[in-house]
Amino acid sequence: MLGLIFGVIITLTGAAVGYFYAPSQEQRILYAIITFLISVILLFLIKKIEKTEFQHFWGGLIGFILGVFISYLLIKICPINKLWIKNFISVILPLTGLYFGIDKSEWFRPSTIKSIFKERKETIAVKILDTSAVIDGRIADLCETGFLEGKVLLPSFIMNELQQVADSSDSLKRQRGRRGFDFLEQLKKCSNIDFKIIERDYPDVKEVDHKLLQLAKDLRAKVITTDFNLNKLAKIQGIKILNINELANALKPIVLPGEKIKAYILKEGKEKDQGVAYLEDGTMVVVDNARKMIGQTIDITVTSVLQTVAGKMIFGRYEP
Repeated sequence: MLGLIFGVIITLTGAAVGYFYAPSQEQRILYAIITFLISVILLFLIKKIEKTEFQHFWGGLIGFILGVFISYLLIKICPINKLWIKNFISVILPLTGLYFGIDKSEWFRPSTIKSIFKERKETIAVKILDTSAVIDGRIADLCETGFLEGKVLLPSFIMNELQQVADSSDSLKRQRGRRGFDFLEQLKKCSNIDFKIIERDYPDVKEVDHKLLQLAKDLRAKVITTDFNLNKLAKIQGIKILNINELANALKPIVLPGEKIKAYILKEGKEKDQGVAYLEDGTMVVVDNARKMIGQTIDITVTSVLQTVAGKMIFGRYEP
């Protein structure tokens, strides 16, 4: 509420200054409107700058300079005779450039500017590894089969997080972390990709996931992960994700109702006379009339297939 009152006072004061200090009485309304608009833009800039990290001021400075340069060209090239139009252009364009320069500061980073002059193919091919994808290990198999190619980057802060997992007091976490380093060694030896560790960090950003997404924005790269929450966060921010779990689900064999498949009944289900089995790819199969067949491989008839967030579930029936 206090901020709103402050904003109203500033804009009204700006309009009053334009009104009372106009060159003539005929131009008072016009100058009041101009100074009112400038006051509104300044308020937006102040609010934007308050939330801006120091690293984004580089883009703001470039945007401001471009705004000054464009306003200068417009005034010189276009036949503008009225002084108030020249003043308006001279103020509005630099302020607009400053605002959008801060908002789109990643456009002015040296790495982004450099990528403009490179081939489009190289830019599209950049991918960044998440900790979950490294520990999962299937990324190494994808590389060996040739389905993964181009530049694959591992940020130094992801390497540090992986090291923390490998040094954990929890034996399970420690084992997973060390296994992740083994998979990284496989990626280094893979000839299908250009694997590199990139030394870049964002000290002002605390969360590793947020650092990863910021890096993906700066490099216009895709993120390889198995993290469901990171997947959702990236989609909100417009960052492309290569989710290994989604790929695995897409590659599972298609089973249609009425088909017969073999399944090993591992345990009993929740409902009466149900048994539960798992296919080789990990797909869960719920089988009616199969509770008595636990520990045996049987032929079942598929009745339906359900697609869930976690993957596919197959429902079937055992007919003795």
